[in-house]
Amino acid sequence: MTEPQTTTRRARVASVIFAIALASFVLSFVHRTAPAAIAGELTQAFSISAAVLGTLAATYFYVYTLLQIPVGVLADTLGPRRILAVGSLVAAAGSLTFALAPAWELAAVGRTLVGIGVSVAFIAILKISALWFPANRFATLSGVTMLAGNLGAVIAGAPLAWIVTQTSWRAVFVALAVLSAGLGIATWLWVRDRPEDRGFVPVNPVAAAGGARVDWKKALRAVVANPATWPGFFVNMGIGGSYLAFAGLWAVPWLEHTYGMSRVVAAQHASALLLGVAFGSLAIGMISDRLGNRRAVMRVYAVLYALSWIPLVLRVPWPLAASLAWFLLMGLLIPGFTLSWAVAKEVNHAEHSGIATSVVNVGIFLGTGILQPLVGWVIDRGRAAGALDAAWHQGLVLIAGAAAFGALMTLAVREPHRHR
Repeated sequence: MTEPQTTTRRARVASVIFAIALASFVLSFVHRTAPAAIAGELTQAFSISAAVLGTLAATYFYVYTLLQIPVGVLADTLGPRRILAVGSLVAAAGSLTFALAPAWELAAVGRTLVGIGVSVAFIAILKISALWFPANRFATLSGVTMLAGNLGAVIAGAPLAWIVTQTSWRAVFVALAVLSAGLGIATWLWVRDRPEDRGFVPVNPVAAAGGARVDWKKALRAVVANPATWPGFFVNMGIGGSYLAFAGLWAVPWLEHTYGMSRVVAAQHASALLLGVAFGSLAIGMISDRLGNRRAVMRVYAVLYALSWIPLVLRVPWPLAASLAWFLLMGLLIPGFTLSWAVAKEVNHAEHSGIATSVVNVGIFLGTGILQPLVGWVIDRGRAAGALDAAWHQGLVLIAGAAAFGALMTLAVREPHRHR
């Protein structure tokens, strides 16, 4: 077989592997944001307060946060195939447990299992991107990944809200369990860790030098000790945390309370936000790879995103079309934080890419895990004091403040000297 033919065949195999991993990541986004569309059903089914609802939704993020660094280590040692296959099966078990739970405590166990299972998806796909594709396509592939993932989140918005009215939220999570199990089997059958496992030469020899030979303790110490790693962590904590806390839980009930929207219309706004994130993620990755500049692009997006919260904080009255357009615009600006993964990979050694991206990724889910129950606590406190309107406003200010913090932290991000 000639070299061009071999390259073409390798590219086809890489595309199939990437597509399977991407499907798992899309499903993780459905799990991540589904509580926003069924918040009312969950509150009614389990007879819980806003604070408990926030904790139930955030359970996913707690375990996701705790596992990000271990997952990065496993991605660099065991490889993405094993962790993605097992993770999908664990997520399937969790989704089924959540669907059948008679009380919120067991639902939280199911949500925890889902968080454990899907915690591997993103780091696994980043590792696949680093090993199977040229380095100068990494940010673009990260953008494609976020595009697809957020389209999954769109499905978990207005479409899911409608599906629940036709069936039930429990039936939806049974279906998600079946899909997760199917993807676990497909991963084991068709995904391979690196081109050499299919008889191809390495695409990125430096990145391919890792694997079982990586001393993960030494690698983790090197990544954590590198000052250039941490600004991306805090950017993610502020911007990613505000985005997921809002879109993943509080956007729909906030719109219902503040603007008197129906659940379907409020879910349409959440879907518009997520749709903007999806296409904005693809655009920012391509722009960054083309310009060869991470920091400047990240800063512009982050600052504009922080400013986009002002009309919501001021509770500006606007027609439906204008509010939908604004949520779409906000979504287009959110993906500034996604460049943190490319920066983390490029300011650390190439063979540590899984660990480096997992460290900064912790920030997203730590921020979300703090904000979701904190906003719920503020709402419950306001309801008890007879000041529910003020409490909803305070909760939104907390989320907007986190976005501003993330934008501020982009000032500390260091531009990599070279793309590895």
